[in-house]
Amino acid sequence: MSGKQFKQVRQLVFLLDVFKLAITAFGGPQIHFTQFERKLVHKKNYLTLEELKELNSLCSMLPGPSSTQTITAIGFKLGGPKLAFLTLAVWITPACFLMTAFALILNGLGGGKINLSFLKFLQPMASGFIIFAAYRFTQMFVTRGYHWAILISSALLGILIKTPYVFPVLLLVGGLISSYVNTRETPQKPKPLKDINWSNLILFLGIFLTAAGIGLVTQAKPIRLFENSYRYGSLVFGGGHVLIPMMYNQLVNYKQYIDASQFLAGVGILQAMPGPVFSFAAFTGAMAMADWGYTGQLLGGIIGSTGIFLPGILLIFFVYPIWNQLKDYSPVKNAIEGINVVSAGLVITSAYLLFLPVEVNEPNMLVLLATLFLLLVTKVPSPFIVMGTILAGLLW
Repeated sequence: MSGKQFKQVRQLVFLLDVFKLAITAFGGPQIHFTQFERKLVHKKNYLTLEELKELNSLCSMLPGPSSTQTITAIGFKLGGPKLAFLTLAVWITPACFLMTAFALILNGLGGGKINLSFLKFLQPMASGFIIFAAYRFTQMFVTRGYHWAILISSALLGILIKTPYVFPVLLLVGGLISSYVNTRETPQKPKPLKDINWSNLILFLGIFLTAAGIGLVTQAKPIRLFENSYRYGSLVFGGGHVLIPMMYNQLVNYKQYIDASQFLAGVGILQAMPGPVFSFAAFTGAMAMADWGYTGQLLGGIIGSTGIFLPGILLIFFVYPIWNQLKDYSPVKNAIEGINVVSAGLVITSAYLLFLPVEVNEPNMLVLLATLFLLLVTKVPSPFIVMGTILAGLLW
C-alpha cells in the first residue's frame, strides 16, 4: 500500500470514528472533550493529549459550538480543509437528522403536546455528566498553585456575571496571566505570518451581512431563519445553556414562530440526543416552517443546521492556519495553559447553572449520584447510562 493510499484509509477510519462519536457522545461540549480524549487520543492516537489541549484552548476562544469546532480542527490537522468539512458533516448529521425527525413527528401530531415525562431524569443525569467533566478538566488542566486562583475566580465570575460575553474576556485574561507568569525571559521575535487566506474571513462576514440585509428587506421566513441561526453560530459564547434561552426569546417570544410548549418539548428530547447541542437549530428550523408542509419543514431543518454550523467551520478555516504558526511563539504557548484553566473554571460554572433547575429530591439525587459513580468508577459507556436513565423514567 502506497503512502497516499494509507493516508486515505486512515482518513476513512477517522471519519468512521467520528461517526461513532456522533451517535454515542452525549452530554454537551465539556463531556465531548473527555470522549475525544479517550477515543481519538488514547485509543486511536490521531493526536496527542497536548495537541488536543491546544485545540481546546483555540476553540474555547471562538464563538459557536466549541466541541464541533474542536473535532473539525482535528480533521483539519489530519487532512486539511477537505477532511475538516467531511468531519463536520459526519459529526453533525445524526443529531440534526434526529432533531428534524422529531419536529416532523411533533407537527404530524398537530403540534400538540407530547408527554415527555419519561425524560424527567435526564436533567439530573446531565448534571452528573457535567460534574464529572468539571472533575476531569480540573484534574487535567490545574497542575500548578496559581492555577487554583484562576480556576476559582473564573468559575465564580462566570456564575455572578450574567452575560455570555464574560466567557471570552475571562479566557483572554487567564491567557494573559499565564503568559506573564510563565515568561522567564524576553520572548523571541515572532516569525512573520504567511499564507493567510483572508477569503474565509471575508466570506464569514459577507454571509452575516448579506443574510441580515436580505432578511430585513424581504421578511422571507427561510432567510430570516438562516440569519437567526447564522447569528447564533457567529456570536454565542458559552454553549447550549446560553444558546437555548436566546433562541426561546427570539423564536417564541419575539417572532412567535414556535409555540412555547413545542419549544420545551424540543429541549426535553435534546437531552437524549448525542452529538452537538447546537443541533437544536435543526428542530427550531423545522418547527418554524410547519406552515410550509413537510417539504418546508425539511428545508427548515437544513436551513437551521447550515446556518448555525457554517460560521464555526469558516472561522476554523481562517484561524487554524494562523494558530498553527503562532502556537509555538512563547507568549502564545504560555497563554494556552491559562486559557485551559479558565475553560475548566467555566465547566464548573456550567455544572452549577445546569444543576439549578434540577429539583432536589431523592430520585433526582439518586440519578445524579449514580451517574457520577458509573463515570468515575466503572467503564460503562455513556449511551448505556442515557438509556438506563430513560428506562428509569418510564418505570417510575
